[in-house]
Amino acid sequence: MKTITIPGLTKPVTTLIQGSDYFRPSVYEQVCQVLDRFFAIGGNTIDTAHIYCGGESEVAIGQWMKERNNREDVVILTKGAHHDQNGTRVNPEAISKDLFESLERLGTDYIDLYALHRDDQNVPVNVIIDALNEHIAAGRIKAIGGSNWTVQRLQEANEYAAANGLVGFTFSSPNLSLAKAKEPFWAGCVSADAADCQWHEKYQIPLLSWSSQARGFFTGRFSSNDYSNADLVRVFYSDENWERLRRAEELAKEKGVSTIQIALAYVLNQPFPSCALIGAQNEAELHSCYEGSKIVLTQEEIKWLEDVAISVR
Repeated sequence: MKTITIPGLTKPVTTLIQGSDYFRPSVYEQVCQVLDRFFAIGGNTIDTAHIYCGGESEVAIGQWMKERNNREDVVILTKGAHHDQNGTRVNPEAISKDLFESLERLGTDYIDLYALHRDDQNVPVNVIIDALNEHIAAGRIKAIGGSNWTVQRLQEANEYAAANGLVGFTFSSPNLSLAKAKEPFWAGCVSADAADCQWHEKYQIPLLSWSSQARGFFTGRFSSNDYSNADLVRVFYSDENWERLRRAEELAKEKGVSTIQIALAYVLNQPFPSCALIGAQNEAELHSCYEGSKIVLTQEEIKWLEDVAISVR
């Protein structure tokens, strides 16, 4: 499987990252099947978070790593400092609390990729970077990033880090997909737009995309007169996205692949390092993602797929 490098890590990061937002010890047999299959085809990176399944996702992954005795072969991406019922929690105390709990659940003494699940723009970036660097210096975190952070805040944080001899954010994890979001899927979420992608290209900051296949928009199960999925309608139903779907179908036919594989290839063929978080739960879905990750798209094809103002390739 293809890999990218992320500053701070000595391990490569596979361009497909297995999601775990449904992992629990109560479905541990399924967890093992999913992860064993993923690693058998060359994957090595798992996405989780402090809040997933009330922490049970991390517990299940920790159990699997312990039984397989493979911690050093695994890249763990986990996230913390998500808001709760009392409001935002992007502060040194919440970061430390969530990080230590994640380490305990996972049964490890370090996190490869640690992302702040949300941002709080009322908190100065120096406070956040200083707190994260304490954990880096202690060996608890290898690399830091922002999940659902704007590129403006990432840039501000990295400028502060560079000016003070500290480690800055070396990856970002917003949504990036061929279907462009009309509004956030969840409150506080960020979807990368053209300007964001230009920033990633300029600085070559890796982008690890969640909902990289637009939550099933490209599966062929939906149409413009099907309103059964309210969230999909709210976020992705637009004339422009239906045209992008049509173009993905056309290109898929030309290349002898599926439409959803073209949508995945769109994310993985950006002019900057990129990975796709996937939710494959069975062998067929994983095989589709694996084959899709091999597809090479030219920048002209990428531009034609996304820019519906362009009529020809």
